[in-house]
Amino acid sequence: MKLLLVEDDRDLGNVLAQYLEMQSFSVKLARTGEEGLLTFIASGFDLCILDISLPGMNGLSLAKKIKSQNSNMPILFLTARTSKEDILKGLKLGADDYVCKPFEPEELVLRINNILRRSGKTENTTIQIGKLQFNYSMMTLEGYGESNKLTLKEAELLRLFLNNRNEVLKREDVLVKLWGENDYFLGRSLDVFISRLRKYMKVEKSVKIETIRGVGYLFKIG
Repeated sequence: MKLLLVEDDRDLGNVLAQYLEMQSFSVKLARTGEEGLLTFIASGFDLCILDISLPGMNGLSLAKKIKSQNSNMPILFLTARTSKEDILKGLKLGADDYVCKPFEPEELVLRINNILRRSGKTENTTIQIGKLQFNYSMMTLEGYGESNKLTLKEAELLRLFLNNRNEVLKREDVLVKLWGENDYFLGRSLDVFISRLRKYMKVEKSVKIETIRGVGYLFKIG
């Protein structure tokens, strides 16, 4: 999926672009409304993420011009403003959602996936794991009469394991893939998520998540 991100805060823009690319999105980053419009016209996108408070042409004006080019283009606003007036203006322009700063990158990814799913730009692809069905876009794991709603991090971790099934994944690589850094405290969170996945999947005897001491993990199927 190709995203246009228009954010004038250099540090925030860089962090968000890098994080979204780690989540398998293709991202074009623009710093101003004018640059964002030129980038949009020059290339095709699946969704636009626009900061409202841009220098020069603000995000609301940019959204209006984008909608004049493609009325079906999904738009998500980033804003430090929480007034109903700003939110209503954006929604009246046809915005699909908004996120108020400060926010967690995981929340942004969840909102993006929800918009893409609603707009029909992503398939609700179900992956079969033995007799379990994993749907990443819906973040569900079902089977054997049970249905588990996963958190975003649990869904991302399971997808990472599935993409590297029957191969050893280094612990530090998992941390960098999910959080962008190898940190002790994030490692404790990773342990919790792995414990939860083991609990969800214990009914499927063909699956095992092994801990390779001092190295990482092995997601075995079969």
